[in-house]
Amino acid sequence: MNQNDVIKTMGEEEENQEQASTNKMEALLAEEGINIDFPKRGEIRKGTIASISEGQILVSVGAKSEGILAGKEFDAIDDETRKSFQEGEEITVYVVTPEDSNGNLILSFTRALEEENWQTAEELLESEDSFTSKIEGYNKGGLLVPLGTIRGFVPASQIGLGRRLTITGNSPDERYSEMVGEEIDVCVIEVDRDRRRLILSERAASSETRDTIKERVIEDLEEGEVRTGRVTSLADFGAFVNINGADGLVHLSELSWEHINHPSEVLEVGQEIKVKVISIDPDRKRIGLSIRRLQDDPWDEQIAELTEGQLVEGKITRLTNFGAFARLLLDDVEGDLEGLIHISEISEQRIEHPKELLKEGDVLTLRIIKIEEDTHRIGLSMRRVDSPAYTDLDWKTLTDEFDIDQLTEEEEVEEAPAEETPAEEPEAEAEDEAEAEVEETPEAEVEVEETQAEDEPEAEAVVEETPEAEVDSEPADDAVEDGDTEAEETSKD
Repeated sequence: MNQNDVIKTMGEEEENQEQASTNKMEALLAEEGINIDFPKRGEIRKGTIASISEGQILVSVGAKSEGILAGKEFDAIDDETRKSFQEGEEITVYVVTPEDSNGNLILSFTRALEEENWQTAEELLESEDSFTSKIEGYNKGGLLVPLGTIRGFVPASQIGLGRRLTITGNSPDERYSEMVGEEIDVCVIEVDRDRRRLILSERAASSETRDTIKERVIEDLEEGEVRTGRVTSLADFGAFVNINGADGLVHLSELSWEHINHPSEVLEVGQEIKVKVISIDPDRKRIGLSIRRLQDDPWDEQIAELTEGQLVEGKITRLTNFGAFARLLLDDVEGDLEGLIHISEISEQRIEHPKELLKEGDVLTLRIIKIEEDTHRIGLSMRRVDSPAYTDLDWKTLTDEFDIDQLTEEEEVEEAPAEETPAEEPEAEAEDEAEAEVEETPEAEVEVEETQAEDEPEAEAVVEETPEAEVDSEPADDAVEDGDTEAEETSKD
């Protein structure tokens, strides 16, 4: 038997002896026809304060005698409560000992309150009602919440959804310290007096769901305002940041003005950051956030020395079904500038996909054919590098054909398989386009030389776009026979 068991056994024996003595006294008085309501150990009684003196309070409990609050039971009463006591006031007391070695009835005010609180906890457990308290502390497993003079425990798994969504960090201090002092509604889910165990649950008292919390937050948000949040998770397409219990998305393109491949390059889970609200979609319950829009835009400074028509070096960074992205290699420009080589600007010949001629990492000489300051886009060309007189690219038409705007959190631009590339246009349509292009180029000269041979189809007309270019038709060495000729076609853009 260990020491605790010995102490417990001695206490039980002492209590039994006291109870036996009380029972004997009550039996003797009953024989004489006298009924006195003797206090019993562990009983809670209403008493009246008879007197208050230094270090002691006498309380009449209706047993023809007065009990005392003294010693450690007197010291356990907080100063504010003790000063509020007045003679004649009724208070609740707990019977510690009906009769000590000096014949005194020992009472306790704090233990009476504690006992009442345990009774309240049992009633709340049975009724499943909730009560409001304040978070007064925490440990590694959860929050500490008082019920009167007893302390209840809210495990981390029983913290409400709205509060739990704001929890970040690895240590208890990081997770819970900011919650101390906040009000909390909880239900009693377990009571064990012997082990002094009181388990509470905020989840059981809350009817809020993830959607209702987000709806509440969205109602309070306004586009353009700056909020503080914590990073809750990272994905390939961006970072989720919690604002007051609701997650918003900082898309990969909104993390920085510089090109990054993954959010982990600039953020980590649990980090507290400032974000700007850039979009709110109440119907889809989505919040768009940005970090880069809180920073100065380096674009104007970066492109200050660039002009349309300029030749630059570029390194291929990505290949897509509509073209290739290239990072400009500029010694005097800080940061990364990227431009798009549209598929029509890669080669004079029609290609199905940029990967036919390019691969990531290739370093090429390119010509800048468009700078769009409002959309931060740079148009590049491979096929115009050797042509100092380049025509203006209809950038809007090309970009409208493919969606190359900033990607949303739901989709990424993927390389289209070759079989999904639109089939070549019929010859008639190609001829129509050729005619239209001629009309748009005032100085272009078109020379069509037709040569017919026996049983041979009519040679195709050749459109020459460049001014003063000549189209010669010479008989091939091995093809001149019986008046047959073969047209030699030369086209230069």
